[in-house]
Amino acid sequence: MKGKLILVGAGPGDPELITLKGVKAIESADVLLYDALANEVLLNYASNSCIKKFVGKKPSIHQTQQVDINKLIVEYAQKGKTVVRLKGGDPYLFGRGHEEQVYARENGIDTEVIPGVSSFYAVPEVNQLPLTRRGLSESFWVLTGTTKDLELAKDIRRAAESDATIVVLMGMNKLSEICDIFKETEKSQTLITIIQNGTLPSQKIVKGTIESIQNLVKRAKMSNPAIIVIGEVNQVLEKL
Repeated sequence: MKGKLILVGAGPGDPELITLKGVKAIESADVLLYDALANEVLLNYASNSCIKKFVGKKPSIHQTQQVDINKLIVEYAQKGKTVVRLKGGDPYLFGRGHEEQVYARENGIDTEVIPGVSSFYAVPEVNQLPLTRRGLSESFWVLTGTTKDLELAKDIRRAAESDATIVVLMGMNKLSEICDIFKETEKSQTLITIIQNGTLPSQKIVKGTIESIQNLVKRAKMSNPAIIVIGEVNQVLEKL
């Protein structure tokens, strides 16, 4: 028997925000390798015989290394198993889905990708915050706050010079540096919204300016995972 790898986007957190095709893939899985940001409620779609393995990263929990995830995919698929790799959001966006797919294909394994609802637009949207709005923003940037070298992404500075809406993922640990860059470009009064655990019952949301946001975040005890939205579209939250 010939196995295969199916990369599935689990959506932003709310288990109902996965695609129907994604659910069908989980139902077909012989092996389910899931991340920390994939809602564990989705595991209920898997069959009783399905092997379920957590391969994500959580504080104080052993972190599965990427090389080990790659090996698991190949090991199971070469045994004829259908391996579903369940990743938070969308498999290709700021994840390592494409790397996993390439590794599998290099080892002779058939692959399929099922896109997911990405948190970068879904989390603001369920909170009625558009990334583009006539008269306020004609475009948007989507950036990672932290690179693979644990440094602040260089494009943050370029983005800060634009009038676009700026969405930063994985940026809470770099919030101070991000704010400093905006202050350097004389945008200390630019509006900013931070949403933690978006689409989940535990969601927190804080609104402020570049000048005030760090104190507000500290007061609200906010942390990762969170989405940072910077720009004038944040005005609409005050109007709703």
